[in-house]
This record gives sequence, structure tokens and C-alpha cells, in this order.
Amino acid sequence: MIETQSRSFADSRLMATRWGRWLLAVPLWSLLGLLFALPQMSTPQRHSMLLMSMAQWWSWGLVTPLLFWVDDRLPLRERQLGLRILVQIVPSLLLTTFYLYVFAAMRALMGLSHWSALAGTGLIVSAFTGGILWSWLIYWLVFGARQTFLYYKHYVDSELRLERMERSFSQARLNALRMQLDPHFLFNALNAVSSQVERDPRLARRMIEHLGDLLRLSLESRDRQEVPLVEEMAFLDHYVAIQKIRFGNTLHIETCIDPEVKYALVPCFIVQPLVENAIRHGISRRAAGGSVTVTAQRRAEQVEIRIADDGVGLPPQWSLETCEGLGLSVTRERITTLHNGASSFSVTRRPTGGTEVEIVLPLRSADDVERGEA
Repeated sequence: MIETQSRSFADSRLMATRWGRWLLAVPLWSLLGLLFALPQMSTPQRHSMLLMSMAQWWSWGLVTPLLFWVDDRLPLRERQLGLRILVQIVPSLLLTTFYLYVFAAMRALMGLSHWSALAGTGLIVSAFTGGILWSWLIYWLVFGARQTFLYYKHYVDSELRLERMERSFSQARLNALRMQLDPHFLFNALNAVSSQVERDPRLARRMIEHLGDLLRLSLESRDRQEVPLVEEMAFLDHYVAIQKIRFGNTLHIETCIDPEVKYALVPCFIVQPLVENAIRHGISRRAAGGSVTVTAQRRAEQVEIRIADDGVGLPPQWSLETCEGLGLSVTRERITTLHNGASSFSVTRRPTGGTEVEIVLPLRSADDVERGEA
């Protein structure tokens, strides 16, 4: 990929210089001359016919920059093609006539005719007996090819600008969602700490230590939308430590991470809000407590993350589309925005009781992303 981009950059630099454009134009006009001479290659005059064809198209190669120069200086917009064609009629006749003189000079230079042909009236006579019509047609073909190229370039540039705008919008949207989620998590964590300050100051200090680690990890990843799953689980471990201090033996957290997906990229700060939801809305409402299980495994070229609890379960009329919970809604929107339809997010009732959240993401590592960007 790097070699391809380097080649493209070198080509664009070459096209940006005058000598570079001439260097690329010579093979193009020579190829056209060869193609138009091919039907005469079986005749005895094939050598002279090849030279004549080359003289014709090399002459157009000399005149074409004038065509471009005139077209660039027309005070018209790119989309005013009809008016541009109308205005080009007079310049086309003048430049076509000029081409005939250049063609005659090229033939003389290549030994196909005499230089005296430039000063005689034979050139004008032959031009108005049919030669100028064919030359005029070529002029408009060159003009049309250039307009096609300009329209295509304008289309590609517009697509690139639109893609950059969409990427910038998506990035801004993800950042806004992330900023929306971070304070939500912080307030909930502080509430958990405050509940232990008077009851057990020693436990509160331990919770504050874990909260400090959480904030440090959050700040370290603030500029990244995705992190390796192992980092996400390290973040979760500190949060779970706080909750275990708070709930004691009534809360059980289990994690099972497939080694194949430990370093797979996942949206930053995505597992903790789901575990928090499972504890707040499922486990904390049961006097006997409960358990939360976090698993991650590879499924083909995807990562499947499940957060399951054995809590009180979902309300009877609950649906993901109408839920007002900040953790679930923000997480779902982040996944949708970040992966643009290449992932899925679902919340279902477990047959044995409780709730299960399933996230399916494309299997990518940091090395894959670096190679793709390169």
C-alpha cells in the first residue's frame, strides 16, 4: 500500500511539472499515430504512411496545449458546458487552421514534403477541400476528452471531500458519545464510593484507589476510539473491584476471554457500561445478589462478546429501540457509527432468568489497522 501511494504521489508530482506532462504526452500521441497507421502496415508505402500518421498526431500534441490554454481562460463555470461549446467555435476554427500549418511544418521536418508548401496556396486549398473538416472533428474529440476528464476529476474530488466530511462527522459524533458516557460512569462510581465513606472509610480508600486507576486509564485512551480487548478488560477489572467492595460476597463476576481475541480491537469503554447495567438493574435488585459473566471468543472473522447476568431480567414491555438507559443507547450508537453496519448489538432475556447482551464486531488488530492506513 505504501508503494502504491508513493507511486501515485510521484505520478502527481510528475503531472504537476511542464516537462513531466510533455514526457507523458509523447508516448500517448505516438501510440495514437501507431494505431491509425496500422491499417496501412500491409501496403508497400507502410513506412511513409507510418511517418505521416506520426506527423499528424505529433502535430496535435503540439497544438493541444493551446487548446487547453484557451479553454482554461474562458470565464465560464465547469457546469456551463453548453455555453463553453458555443464559445469554443471561433477558437476551434482558428486553432484547427493553425494545426494545418503545424502539420505541414512537421511533414517538412520529417522529409515527407517541402518547406515551400507552407508559403504556397496549396495548403489552404487542400484544407477547404476536406482536410479541415477531419482536423476540426479531431479538435472537438480532444476537447470532449478533456471535458470528460475534468468532469471525472471534479466527481472524484467531490467524492473525496464528501468522504472526509462524513469521516469528520462520524469522528465528532463518536467523541460526543464518548464525552456523554464518561461523566455518566464517573458519577455512578463516585456514588458507589460515597456510600462507603462513613460506613467503612478503609474500604472507601480502596475504592478511591481503584477509581483513580480507572480515571488514569480513561485519560490514557481519551484520543482512541478503539483499544485492544486486553486493555478494555483491565479497565473493567478496576471497576469490578469497586463493585465487589461495595456488594461483598453477593456479587460474583466471571470473565472468560479467548486468547485469540485478547488483542482484537474493540470500541473503547464499551464493556464496563454493560456490566454496570447488569449490576444496577439486574443484580442489585435481588437481596441474594447474583453473578455476571463476561465472555469473548472468535467466531469466523468476528469477535463475539457476551455479558450475561442472572438478575431480575428485563421488564415485560422492554425493547432496545425504546429504552432510555444512557449506557445501552450510547453503546449501541457508538458501535453502529464506528463500524458502519459491520457489527451488531442485541439485548435479550435469558431462558434461565436474567439478561444477556451480545456484541459482534469485525476481528481486527492494531497491526491490521496500521497496514490498512499504510
